Amino acid sequence: MIFTQTPLAGAYIVDLERRADERGFFARAWCADEFEKQGLNSRIVQCNLSFNHARGTLRGLHYQRSPYSEVKLIRCIRGAIWDVIVDLRENSPTYKGWFGVELSAENRKMLYIPEDFAHGYTTLVAETETFYQVSEFYNPGSEAGIRWDDPSIAIEWPTFDGDRVISAKDASHPDFEG
Repeated sequence: MIFTQTPLAGAYIVDLERRADERGFFARAWCADEFEKQGLNSRIVQCNLSFNHARGTLRGLHYQRSPYSEVKLIRCIRGAIWDVIVDLRENSPTYKGWFGVELSAENRKMLYIPEDFAHGYTTLVAETETFYQVSEFYNPGSEAGIRWDDPSIAIEWPTFDGDRVISAKDASHPDFEG
């Protein structure tokens, strides 16, 4: 695997290192040893799928508060998304910074998201599916979110013709107070 540091401290784009021949290619998509050699958390306790019918579906921005903060490794396995993370670590040099990257079934990129980051995405095409690996079990009492269009963070989301699809719960998240 190939690890590329993003502009946010501790967050990485992870690319497959393909071994190709006339049949196609083979690549490792997960290896605890390789993550540990990069100094990254390799604990995985849960895997999740998210399927989205419509282009312009927005999920997020979500995170879990301590002591249930979680590392996430996100991959788009069908379609394409604009994946966004926000650094919520008060002592971080990139505090309240955001980063976005296209993840798609075609480019096969993954995004490693450290603890105490908010995460969200919008679908770039219809019929999109994402696969999450997470380091902590879901804990409803520590679930939190911030508004996807919080002006203090000013994420530059892709624009769409037509309506954005967002749940009432996600639309009602507050602005970040940090």
